[in-house]
Amino acid sequence: MAAALRLKLKNIVKEYPGCRANDGIDLTVEAGEIHALLGENGAGKSTLMKVIYGVVQPDEGRMLWNGHEVRVTSPAQARSMGIGMVFQHFSLFETLTVAENIALSLPPFEARDRKRLDERIREVSERYGMALDPRRYVSTLSVGERQRVEIVRCLIQESTLLILDEPTSVLTPHEVSSLFATLRQLASEGCSILFISHKLEEVRNLCHNATVLRQGRVSGDCRPAEVSANDIARLMVGNDTPISTQVTAAEPGEVLLNVRALKWKSNDPFGTSLKSVALELRKGEIVGIAGVAGNGQDELLKALSGEILVDAGSISLDGRGIENLAPNQRRNLGVAIVPEERLGRGAVPNMTLADNALLTASGQGLVNRGLIRFGRVREFSREVIRRFGVRCNDESSTAGSLSGGNLQKYIIGREALQNPRLLVASHPTWGVDVGSAVAIHEALVQLRDAGAAIVLISEDLDELYQLCNRLGALCNGRLSPLASTSELSIEQLGQWMAGEFESAEVNHVAA
Repeated sequence: MAAALRLKLKNIVKEYPGCRANDGIDLTVEAGEIHALLGENGAGKSTLMKVIYGVVQPDEGRMLWNGHEVRVTSPAQARSMGIGMVFQHFSLFETLTVAENIALSLPPFEARDRKRLDERIREVSERYGMALDPRRYVSTLSVGERQRVEIVRCLIQESTLLILDEPTSVLTPHEVSSLFATLRQLASEGCSILFISHKLEEVRNLCHNATVLRQGRVSGDCRPAEVSANDIARLMVGNDTPISTQVTAAEPGEVLLNVRALKWKSNDPFGTSLKSVALELRKGEIVGIAGVAGNGQDELLKALSGEILVDAGSISLDGRGIENLAPNQRRNLGVAIVPEERLGRGAVPNMTLADNALLTASGQGLVNRGLIRFGRVREFSREVIRRFGVRCNDESSTAGSLSGGNLQKYIIGREALQNPRLLVASHPTWGVDVGSAVAIHEALVQLRDAGAAIVLISEDLDELYQLCNRLGALCNGRLSPLASTSELSIEQLGQWMAGEFESAEVNHVAA
C-alpha cells in the first residue's frame, strides 16, 4: 500500500534581481517520512522553505498539500494548515515563560485558558520525551530546552509537517540523541519532517530520503542510509570541490597570548560572568574552546577583542599587556576577530562587501593620510572574493544579499588577508555547507602554519578534534584545563562541558 502524500512541489521557481534562487524544483514528502533537504549555502534551501511556509510567493509552480493544490500566502495560514517551522535562530522572548511564548502563536480562544494550556504543554512535552515546565522563564533554559519549546509549540498547533532548519547546530551530542528519538516517534505517528542540515552523518542516521539542491536546482535524490557521506557531498558540491580538510601536525613556537585570572561580571540578567579564566596560547597553534551555548563563549571573545574591559586579571600579547586597550588598538597589534553573529557584528547588512572590508582592514593600505583609497578598497575586496570562492555578483553586493556560508567565507577571508598574529574565531563554520567548511578550515590551518595563534570557539566537536592542538571547555564562565587533543577523550570533554572539573586545576601548555 502506497504511503499517503503529504506535500508535493512541482516546478517551483523564485527569482530575485540577479539571482534565480529556485529553478524548477520538484519535491515530494510522504506522511510519516523524515526527508532531508541538502545543499550548499546559496543552493536555494531557505528560499524553498519560505515558499512552503508562506513567507515568500513563488513566481511559478504548484504546491499540493494532502493531495489538494494550495497557495500559502502567510506563515499564519501555513500554521493553520498544519505546517510548523523551527528556524535556525530561535524566535523566543527570554523575559516570558514557556507558556507565554507558546500562547503568542495560538488563536486567542486557545491562549486565554492558561490552566488548560499548561496542561497541554506538560502532556505533549512528556509524551515526546521533551519534558518542559510551562512556568519557567525562557532565560533560564538551556539551548536544547529552548529548542524543545519551539518544537512543542509546533506540536500544540497540531502540525503534520515539521520543518527543522539546522536543528542540531547548537546541541550537545546527548541533546542530539534525544531530539532524534523524538523525531522518530513523531514520524512513526504520521508526522512528516523536513530536515535541513549540513551534518551528513546525522542525515544518514536519521532520514529516510534526501533531496539535494545545487545552484537552485535539484541535483539528485537518494536514500541516505544506502550511500556514503562522500556520495551525498558530491551531489551537493560537484566533483571539483574538496570535501575534507587535510590537517598536518602543528609545531607551536613561543607563547603569544597569556591570559591570567580573568574576571568580568555581567550586568545582563541573561549574560554570563567570566570567573578566573586562564590560558596560554603559542604561536602556530590552534586551541579549541568547547561548550554549550550561553556559557561565556561570547563574553570571552569580547574580553579578548576589547569590546568589554575586564574587572580583574591580565591579557598579554607577546609580553605586552593589552587588557586596557580598545578594540582598534588591539587590532593594530595584530588581533583579528570573527564573531558568531555574521550580520550586525561581523558585517553590516546594507553595506557593500567593499565597505565592509574597510571596516576592519583600513590598516592594510586602504586609507592614506585620512583619505580612503577606494580603488584599493575594491581591489582588497575582490581579492577576498577570489581567494575564498565567495559567491556574489561583485564587491558592490551588499553583505545582506549573500547566503550565510558565503558571507562567513568573506568575513574569514577579510581577517585572514590581514595576516593577524592572533585570531579569535567563534563558530566559524556554523550552518555552512561542506565545501565552505573546507575552505574555512584550510584558511585557519594556513594562518596557523604562518605562525598565527588561533582561539577556536565552537560547538562542533568534530571540528575541534580535527583542527586543534589542545582543547578545553567553558561552563558557566569557568574554563577547564587545556589538554592535548590526542590525549583527551570525548567523554572527558563532555564532562568538562558539564562543569565537572576543579577550578583549582591549572591550564597547561602541552609539550
